[in-house]
Amino acid sequence: MRFTGTDQYVATDDLMLAVNAAITLKRPLLVKGEPGTGKTMLAEQVATALGMPLMQWHIKSTTKAQQGLYEYDAVSRLRDSQLADPESSARVTDIRNYIVKGVLWQAFSAEQPVALLIDEIDKADIEFPNDLLRELDRMEFHVYETRETVRARHRPLVFITSNNEKELPDAFLRRCFFHYIRFPDAETMRSIVAVHFPDLKKELLSAALKSFYDVRGLPGLKKKPSTSELLDWLKLLVAEDVPLDLLRSTDDKVSIPPLVGALLKNEQDVTLFEKLVFMQKHNR
Repeated sequence: MRFTGTDQYVATDDLMLAVNAAITLKRPLLVKGEPGTGKTMLAEQVATALGMPLMQWHIKSTTKAQQGLYEYDAVSRLRDSQLADPESSARVTDIRNYIVKGVLWQAFSAEQPVALLIDEIDKADIEFPNDLLRELDRMEFHVYETRETVRARHRPLVFITSNNEKELPDAFLRRCFFHYIRFPDAETMRSIVAVHFPDLKKELLSAALKSFYDVRGLPGLKKKPSTSELLDWLKLLVAEDVPLDLLRSTDDKVSIPPLVGALLKNEQDVTLFEKLVFMQKHNR
C-alpha cells in the first residue's frame, strides 16, 4: 500500500512520504498543524485512495479511553433484571448483551483492514493518550466482564490528529510517526483552490490570495484565517460577484477586504486589522 494523493486532496511530497512511512513502520501517524489545514481530511482521502473503510473517533474533553474499547451498560442490565418477562430474564444471564463495542473494538474485529481516525486527541484529559498506549502498541485489550482478550484481526492504519492544545506524553510520541502540516505557501494554495474552484478567474484568485496572505501576515492576530476559511471566503466572493477592484489596493498597503467576517472570527482581530489600515492611511 502506498499513498500518492487524490484528485480531491493536494498532498505535498513530505506529507505523502509521512503517510507511507507510517504504513511501512505499522505505527500510528500523528498529524499536527493549524486548525483548517486538512488533518482530518487526510485520513478520509488516504482511506479512499487505498480502498479502506474509515472509522472515526472524534475526541471531546469528556472522552475516556475506555469508551474506544467498550462500555459495560450496567444500568440496562439492572433494569432488565427487575422486569418479570421471560425475554428480559434470558437476556440478563448473558453479560455480553450489555457490552457496547467502541470504535477500537470495531476496528480490531473488522474483516478487512480499516483506517482509524482518532481526531483531536489533545482535547481529552492528559491521561487519555497514556491509557491507549498498550492497546495501540500491541493491538489487543482485555474485556474484564467477559474475561476475554480482543486481538486485532488486521492492524488498522491509525491517524491521530492534534491541534497542540495540550502536550502529548513522550511515551505516546515514541510509538507514533510524526508529521507537522505546514501552512500552504501561495503556490500550493493555488493548487488547493483549483480542486474546489476549477473555473475561478486567475485575476480574482491572485487578488484574493494577496489579501488573504496580507491578513494572515498581520502580527498579533489571535486566530489567523485557515485554508477552510479562505475557501469559504472565495465562495462568497463568487456568489456575491464582488468586483475585482474591491480586492485590489491602489498602493501596496493593506486594505480591509470585502466580507472580511469570513476570514477574521473575533472582534479583537477585526479591531487590530482596522487600526492597521487606519494608521497606514494617515501615515502617507
